[in-house]
Amino acid sequence: MDLVFRTHEGVFNYRVAAVWIRSGRVLLHRLHSEQTWSLPGGRVAMGEDSRQSLSRELLEELGIKVKVGDLLWSVENFFTYAEQPYHEFGLYYLIDSEDTQIPDTDAAFYGAEGPRLIFQWTPLSQLPQTSLYPAFLRTALTDLPAHPRHLVVREP
Repeated sequence: MDLVFRTHEGVFNYRVAAVWIRSGRVLLHRLHSEQTWSLPGGRVAMGEDSRQSLSRELLEELGIKVKVGDLLWSVENFFTYAEQPYHEFGLYYLIDSEDTQIPDTDAAFYGAEGPRLIFQWTPLSQLPQTSLYPAFLRTALTDLPAHPRHLVVREP
């Protein structure tokens, strides 16, 4: 069971996200039906720790095994999606993989789940102009913290 709870006041979501940087680019993804980007990852399942959840999500979405590294950020993220207020708790980890199945291209590509999700290696220099959320990532990904940081983000 995913740790997401819907109430009459909104939605609580516990999410993990992967920061995978390679050759000056970061891997982003978006739903096929949307134009906004986010970091790959997903919901934590009951009984899983956050690192296990991130490994599972990337295996499901990309079909690869990853090494989950350091925790970069814990984020309390408040935003509206599909006209619903969200209160999301997110853990953002640095990851790496030696798997060669992931295209090393600037072109968008589909993951293991087919056309539901679109992935793309995006140059770090283009992030300020990218529709990436949470928006703090547009600048934070170019200067990763040496120690985990806790942030509270309120998107308009």
